[in-house]
Amino acid sequence: MKKHIAILGSTGSIGTQALEVIRSNPEHFAVEVISAQNNYVQLVRQALEFKPNAVVIGNKEHYQLVKNDLSTTSIKVFAGEEALSQIVEFDNIDLVLTAMVGFSGLKPTLNAIRYKKQIALANKETLVVAGDLITKLARENGVNIYPVDSEHSAIFQCIAGEYNNPIECIYLTASGGPFRGKNKKFLENATKEAALQHPNWDMGNKITVDSASLMNKGLEVIEAKWLFALKPSQIKVIVHPQSIIHSIVQFEDGSMKAQMGLPDMKLPLQYALTYPERLKSAFPRFNFADYPALTFEQPDTKTFRNLKLAYKALEKEGNMPCVLNAANEIAVYAFLNDKINFLQISDVIEYCMETTNFILKPALDDYFETDREVRHKANELVNKMGSD
Repeated sequence: MKKHIAILGSTGSIGTQALEVIRSNPEHFAVEVISAQNNYVQLVRQALEFKPNAVVIGNKEHYQLVKNDLSTTSIKVFAGEEALSQIVEFDNIDLVLTAMVGFSGLKPTLNAIRYKKQIALANKETLVVAGDLITKLARENGVNIYPVDSEHSAIFQCIAGEYNNPIECIYLTASGGPFRGKNKKFLENATKEAALQHPNWDMGNKITVDSASLMNKGLEVIEAKWLFALKPSQIKVIVHPQSIIHSIVQFEDGSMKAQMGLPDMKLPLQYALTYPERLKSAFPRFNFADYPALTFEQPDTKTFRNLKLAYKALEKEGNMPCVLNAANEIAVYAFLNDKINFLQISDVIEYCMETTNFILKPALDDYFETDREVRHKANELVNKMGSD
């Protein structure tokens, strides 16, 4: 039987690669729903090829354009944030791939879990912001969350068959990004063009800048806590420039398991979509002769402060990871729009973490209020930095 997939964020990097996987395996998958925020041209193109039951365009201004372009088809067209949350309720959806960027993925993911849809999670911010609510709701509804991030997919694969064997620690590997080894003087003048030149991975702009600042790894540390029920002290980060070993699990007897492969997001994507099966693929294969040495080093958290800030937020818990995420989203987009320099991304995040009201046990409304408050605060600081 075909698995019917909803892809939230189908025009982004993860969404387009997911559609590549589906295109290569038409006997295994059917596209039920796709969505985009603004890229209506690509959304229409995808809809005409994959013929989903429905599409959602987040920006309502584009609704009529999408509607007109699909008028000769039977594809339903919806628009807006509420439609995005409601679309996951469709009865014939088996799995929801959340590939949206940032906080916007929280509501539809929560609703998909409420309607007992299995989740392939590429939107790490959902667990960063509200991991306690998401995991509790998933348990209550018997929903599995399959990680799409290569690092968490690696951990997931390494613990398969190890249910009764306690984990001592895990190692999330980081490439180090385009600025690995650079000092603060260099980073003060680092351009967005340089930040977007990731050495190994092809990702969207926001995630690529997060990788350059090590915030992406910090968010993954927080995500790992919720996915694998770990303490902060059990989650370690190691820089591995070749990006071949995607992560490592160390068990209580001292043995270690690692998952390896070329840096290609389609592999963890396919695993999340097909679990527990492994489908044959035509993906490029790893050749040891091409990588005569695999190297490792400790991350530089003095220069790249975002990783340390993420650990601080994780250890404090409550709404602090939500503060971290909201401040980072504003700071990264400010950097991409030439409003602040690269090092000031950390300054914005640290300021918001120090000045935002802390809530130890937040409810869902608290997360939305915290997100709103921090975005306002961060924008004010960004504007002040720009005028100085």
